[in-house]
Amino acid sequence: MSLVAAGSCQCFCSSSSFASVATPTSWPKIRRARAARAAVVEARPPPPPTRVMQPAALRDVKLIVGGDRTEDLQAEARAMARAVNASVYSPEALTVQYGSRPIKVLRRTLEILTALGSFGLKLFLDQRNGVFDKKKRERAAELRRIFTRLGPTFVKLGQGLSTRPDLCPPEYLEELSELQDALPTFPDAEAFSCIERELGLPLDSIFSSISPTPIAAASLGQVYKAQLTYSGQIVAVKVQRPGIEEAIGLDFYLIRGIGFFINKYVDIITSDVVALIDEFARRVYQELNYVQEGQNARRFKKLYADREDILVPDIFWDYSSGKVLTMEWVDGVKLSEQDAIEKQGLKVLDLVNTGIQCSLRQLLEYGYFHADPHPGNLLATPEGKLAFLDFGMMSETPEEARFAIIGHVVHMVNRDYEAMARDYYALDFLSQDVDVSPIVPALRDFFDDALSYTVSELNFKTLVNGLGAVFYQYPFNVPAYYALILRSLTVLEGLALSADPNFKVLAASYPYFAKRLLTDPNPYLRDALIELLFKDGRFRWNRLENLLVQGRKDRDFSAKDALQPVLKLLLGPDGEELRTLVIKEAVRVTEAVVLGTVVDTYNSIPNVVRALIFNGNVTGPLTVSDSEIESMMALRDQVFRIWGLLRSSEDFDPALLQPILQVLQQPEARSLGERVIGGITQRLAARLLQQILRVPTTVSTSNS
Repeated sequence: MSLVAAGSCQCFCSSSSFASVATPTSWPKIRRARAARAAVVEARPPPPPTRVMQPAALRDVKLIVGGDRTEDLQAEARAMARAVNASVYSPEALTVQYGSRPIKVLRRTLEILTALGSFGLKLFLDQRNGVFDKKKRERAAELRRIFTRLGPTFVKLGQGLSTRPDLCPPEYLEELSELQDALPTFPDAEAFSCIERELGLPLDSIFSSISPTPIAAASLGQVYKAQLTYSGQIVAVKVQRPGIEEAIGLDFYLIRGIGFFINKYVDIITSDVVALIDEFARRVYQELNYVQEGQNARRFKKLYADREDILVPDIFWDYSSGKVLTMEWVDGVKLSEQDAIEKQGLKVLDLVNTGIQCSLRQLLEYGYFHADPHPGNLLATPEGKLAFLDFGMMSETPEEARFAIIGHVVHMVNRDYEAMARDYYALDFLSQDVDVSPIVPALRDFFDDALSYTVSELNFKTLVNGLGAVFYQYPFNVPAYYALILRSLTVLEGLALSADPNFKVLAASYPYFAKRLLTDPNPYLRDALIELLFKDGRFRWNRLENLLVQGRKDRDFSAKDALQPVLKLLLGPDGEELRTLVIKEAVRVTEAVVLGTVVDTYNSIPNVVRALIFNGNVTGPLTVSDSEIESMMALRDQVFRIWGLLRSSEDFDPALLQPILQVLQQPEARSLGERVIGGITQRLAARLLQQILRVPTTVSTSNS
């Protein structure tokens, strides 16, 4: 199957090539006098033309291979000039535009109120008859159908609501997430006329062939498959739906009025509905500017397409404008079409894992991410790459929030629900004047049950639904970036579950979190790592071992960078509190290694020899309880395993410990080594005294 880089458009064809050739009569009537010039293109580009390429063709080739950056920027500037009059969302301008057109406004108002009013009446009757909760699923499906009938604005609105767990119950989130663009195509004559008008060139001077009908369509536009005249490059041409600005402008003018009504009279919704509508409208208007979408694609490619398994189509700026976008054609199949993917010898799970890792990088590294994630925007190419499409709606994660999310995960793992609740301030979920104490019990009730599973068993969708229920009950205002990335990971998990019912997105994500905690020098993450590793003055070696085991699974993990942020703090001027903890742990580990070695040596001696050496005492040379010996042996073995994990890493370098040796040689830091040696000496001296006096008491290992 061949799919175009059409983003959310729904595909109309499933064959790998077109079987017919467009005749003169199949072209728009506006060009009757011209000879037939549209041939249906094949799925693969034909051999390069033998004639000498014109400058425009040379520009195409340079863009394909990422050639002359200067010409690329010049072409982009020309495209921006063509889009200079692109519409920008302005509530004030809409008020001026439609305030003087009462008949048009009234007609559309009646259409919307009839549809939504009847739905609201049904909700009222459900509430009155005591079946409100019972009929939630049924009403959610009905609302999805209403949004589809009301047109593109409401389709987009429903898709936006499907990412807002603070506004909608889980049943509505699931139904609205299934909203599909189901509008009919508009006439091809209008599409071809739009291309010529926007680009200022005859169609046959741009394309040597173009599909006579759209190969995909969506609410805002439709897509044709074409071949550039000069270079022979196969491209996807997205053309905006005529009159779409007028339609969505009127709808947002009316919806905003409804928002004012909700803010004033509906107490159950705590968020500022008008502000949410304005934010969403701005995003939709940005989608109407195809040059902006091209710039989004270019930025996304620069940040994330450095990986060999990620593909982002190139943009052809000389053939793009505010209402026409020409981009590289991508052959592939949707991630939801598992059978077609497997027929190409590919594995859905490999592609899903690629998508998860890229989503985590989008959210937590650069903060610039795809805001319209669904299976139609993700293609599996024959080469096994994951292609991202449709860059009309993008979003950004604030830098502070990127680190706060990782810290939030740490607090969740530690079951520190008070800290989790406070994280929502940094994440901008709650205003600073909101008391989080009532939220803590709700978090505890949900996560105590959810975290009874291991990471590999925990279902991400269950986690998101549970959090959504908490968000819905309390005055949360979930930022768009957070809701969208949760939706993205939920979609990826759903795709993976169709191939492997045991797949868990959290298990696939954990190596990334572990790597970031172990290697990122950011102070927030460094403190989060220390918080994870130390508890009640004790070092949790099992946590470090688990982080190393998981972090090594991430392909970007570097052993030489592991723990370096903590080592720098340990040896820095602000690390006194940490040094105190490390000294205690160093003493405890040294004791475990020394006494463990004594026990191993003793156990290697035959029983007869033991009896002779130790005056008939065959129970052991140490006056230590069996439980304490087992604890020390377990600690020693765990430390050895961790050292083995570091040494077995591909890029391991013993020099990673060199900073410690260098600092210990400095006069101002020698006290650290002296304190460690002093603590070890005292500890071993106490053990030796015990053996001499044979006092049957134990030296506690819990507070040292």
